[in-house]
Amino acid sequence: MELVHPLDGLDGHPWSSFSHAYGSAEDLPDLLRTLAGTDEGAGDEALSELYGCVLHQGTVYAASAEAVPFLARIAAVGHRTADVLMLLGGMAESDDEHGVVPGTVRAAVVEQLPLILPLLAATERETRRTAAWAASHTRATARVLPALRTRWNEEPEPSVRAEVLAGISRLDPSAGAAGAATVLDPSQPAELRMAAVFACLDADGSWTESHHTTMLSLLPADALGSDLAFERNEPLAAVVEKLLSRGRDADREAAFALLDAALRDGRADVRAEALWAADRACMLSRSAPRRLLAGLRAAAVDENAVVAVSSLLGRLGTAAASAADVLVPLAGRNPEQDDDHADRALAALVLVAPAQAAPLLSAGLGRRPRALDAAAGFRRPTDSAFPYDGELLDALRHRLSQPEALSGNEPGQLTSLLAGWGARAGAALAELHMMLPHFPAQAARAIVAIASDGTPGERAQAVTSLRTEAESGSLPAAKALCELVGEHTLLADCLDREFRHGGRRLTEAAATAGTLGPRAAALASALREALSGPDGDTTTPALDADVALAEALWRITGDAATAVAALDSVFARAARNSWSQWSLIRAARTTALFGAAGRPLTSRLEALLDHPTQTPAAVLALTSVAEPASLDRTTLAAAVLRSAEQEADPSGACDALEALGVRALTADHLCRLTTLADGDARVIRSGVVDRIIREDEAFRSRARALLTTFTTPAVP
Repeated sequence: MELVHPLDGLDGHPWSSFSHAYGSAEDLPDLLRTLAGTDEGAGDEALSELYGCVLHQGTVYAASAEAVPFLARIAAVGHRTADVLMLLGGMAESDDEHGVVPGTVRAAVVEQLPLILPLLAATERETRRTAAWAASHTRATARVLPALRTRWNEEPEPSVRAEVLAGISRLDPSAGAAGAATVLDPSQPAELRMAAVFACLDADGSWTESHHTTMLSLLPADALGSDLAFERNEPLAAVVEKLLSRGRDADREAAFALLDAALRDGRADVRAEALWAADRACMLSRSAPRRLLAGLRAAAVDENAVVAVSSLLGRLGTAAASAADVLVPLAGRNPEQDDDHADRALAALVLVAPAQAAPLLSAGLGRRPRALDAAAGFRRPTDSAFPYDGELLDALRHRLSQPEALSGNEPGQLTSLLAGWGARAGAALAELHMMLPHFPAQAARAIVAIASDGTPGERAQAVTSLRTEAESGSLPAAKALCELVGEHTLLADCLDREFRHGGRRLTEAAATAGTLGPRAAALASALREALSGPDGDTTTPALDADVALAEALWRITGDAATAVAALDSVFARAARNSWSQWSLIRAARTTALFGAAGRPLTSRLEALLDHPTQTPAAVLALTSVAEPASLDRTTLAAAVLRSAEQEADPSGACDALEALGVRALTADHLCRLTTLADGDARVIRSGVVDRIIREDEAFRSRARALLTTFTTPAVP
């Protein structure tokens, strides 16, 4: 390809006809010009902006393809070559394409291979390395593989050879494995041997004792740093993840054996790397916690190691109960002093062995914020309470007796513990009544939870206290009073003020009004006025508020027509907000409440079936509102299972399957549900790190319950 000036034709290009992540691509000429300029700082900023618009979080656009020739020429003339090759390779790698025919951007990079491939022989090591990486991601095997093989035979630098081997393996796994076999020997450079391990894995070859020994000999692998292949910069975790992804018992055991050996290593940096990889394994494999627990115990050789291990043990919860003795000595240290290490150990102990943790938490209350937070959120998402402990109750009461000293999350955490204990925490009602004016929402919830099953005297005092606050305009107190004794007048007055003043808590207020049903008839007019209408805001808070208002109107008035029209507006407006998927799910779930009255929204619901995250809610609603004969329940069941398998909405998938019923499920469907329930791979693998394992176990229990329901023969 004849090389012209890198920016020739830049200004004459119809950039405004193309779009990137932020809209019109008319800003690209200035960014490309700055990138090719001499101001290094401005060039860094331009490169960052280019990543943001033409490769936005891995997504490519029509404008991405248009920018490729200019970027390739900039790289070819030796200007920021390695940086630009990384950008080109990232665009070639992407399968997340927006507003462009699939493969367009990759094809644009392929067209520039005559400029990219010669860079495999560049003088600069990093240029050769990034050229190998970028070229291999074009997937143009016939053109790229011969060039990589030539580079493999000629390249002297180990880090470049490692990336070339990775590229060969990416294009032709068997060829990569063949090359890897020649460089596994201990005499070879470490980064090259590591690349060889991955090449063998990429070819799906058997994991052998030689691979096991080689991998252990390379630890701590993070010491190789930037010399590793670009995608494998956490090599032990990557090897473990690759082995677990195969889904074979032998590979799973190989991963666990590798981790166990590394966790027992005498070097702290190896154990630290192994702990990170073990954490990843536990997030991916349901059998990993049981298999790795002994190794985790062995890794806790000193205080720093106990602190490092404690986070994972806490995520494992009671499955790690046999390791509680590792945590106890540190968790109970210095209860009268602030001690972050002790706090971390105690937070883990709260989840691992709560009965053992309770007296330690009571002794350190006020100085152990992590442990208190763990106890207050005990066993989310299943909402079971932290075990009752008399000493801890006394400590909580003492802490609550000085409400002016409480701040941050502590009021909610303390009251959450008390609420979980119900009537057993009756002695704390006196402190909660004192706290009510200072922290009405937190105190009111706890008062209701405790007094509901308390003595007549406790209930009477709670009613008096809540009524006093409600009369002063406290919505939380009015809500609690209604929950406790059904007194709704003050709650309706508070809600009316909330609606009339346009409070920030519109969604919450609407949901509360809905719980009153017909008793809130006087609020119907205010609810209707609060609706946004067809031309309303498309932001998520506005959409969610309208969903809550529609449901409240239906519960209060039974007027399905108004509620359906409001939800129809939500569906229409949400189409203009790319972040609205959970608002659509809430709208679908609300539609399900209407039964046949929601039938006008059938087409809106059907439009959600193409989106795995929204599928379960749409199916749940369709089973309620659509004409029964119009539903292909077997096809819907397949879509719902697909949503769970893709981790889109596993919990919602269980609701939808239950609504569809056993007659919708084929033998293949039941087999897939069995895999979700009893397979080793976790279904939930992302989200809040501290909750992934617990949420997956909760999903697993639900899926198993469905299986039991679907496979138990009916009794005649």
